[in-house]
Amino acid sequence: MLSLSLLLAGCAPAEEGPRRYEATFLELFDTVTTVIGYADSEAEFTAAVEELRAELTVYHQLYDIYNDYEGVVNLKTVNDHAGETVAVDRRIIDLLLLARDLYAATGGKVNAAMGSVLTLWHEAREDSVADPESAYLPDREALEAAMEHIDFDRVVIDEENGTVFLSDPAMRLDVGAIAKGYAAEQAARSLEGDYLISVGGNVRATGPRADGTAWVVGVEDPDGGDYVETLRLETGAVVTSGDYQRYYTVDGVRYHHIIDPATGYPADYFRAVTVVGPDSGAADGLSTALFLMSEAEGRALLEQFGAQALWIYADGTVSYTEGLTACLGAQRPL
Repeated sequence: MLSLSLLLAGCAPAEEGPRRYEATFLELFDTVTTVIGYADSEAEFTAAVEELRAELTVYHQLYDIYNDYEGVVNLKTVNDHAGETVAVDRRIIDLLLLARDLYAATGGKVNAAMGSVLTLWHEAREDSVADPESAYLPDREALEAAMEHIDFDRVVIDEENGTVFLSDPAMRLDVGAIAKGYAAEQAARSLEGDYLISVGGNVRATGPRADGTAWVVGVEDPDGGDYVETLRLETGAVVTSGDYQRYYTVDGVRYHHIIDPATGYPADYFRAVTVVGPDSGAADGLSTALFLMSEAEGRALLEQFGAQALWIYADGTVSYTEGLTACLGAQRPL
């Protein structure tokens, strides 16, 4: 998921104390990763960032469904061997266990077994962005056929033996709804110190700023205007799902990348949904789930996870849970 900006308000501490540093890299999860933190020296901060990047690289390779890596058994390997039992890294097992839990909790709205459907949309979007005059939608019959192979209950996860078995040979995994958030969560837990990490807009704070104040995270306006709201965050995660980052247009109609498992087509409940919670992986999945259901259903789901949310409707109306008011900030970009 995308769509959050980091608003780095305030000044760096005095010269004798820790100073603020920022690093950005582009090669992981097909998105931008930004790390902001305070350290006594640039060398100290750089070492922490390199450790974070190395760990995120491992997750990136393990969860990749498009590319092979020498010596790595990843989700592409699992997809390529659908119908066979594949021994995998424990970090794949753990991600798929989270996917299974979210599949059950969200009534199938978060479905990591939708790869066959999402591939059709991905190919159509890539082709159409490259050649807008020939933009097209996925073939309806192909979509209907692919929808027959998205039952996550047919993903057999054997924790004891460390294997995954797609019992439907036509099934394909796609963990785009949770992978970045989950990877950000795991990498953040390994960091010593207080940092703000954004992996493609999946924001995770490991602690407050050096002066003890909260970071300020801005929720973007889907139409590109000023920030809809700002959120104060000391620890935990903020994740947004929206219709305005990965999309394309066919005959004047915009089609985004968040596909409803019930229909095989993009959902149209909201422009964006932002979730605030203690765990970035769960928040990533929840933001997708809430985007695919009514606000009333979403509020009931949030209670199960101890998370809060903000909804942006097509007409610009903003709604949020009562618990989110504790996070709302008055700070704006300078």
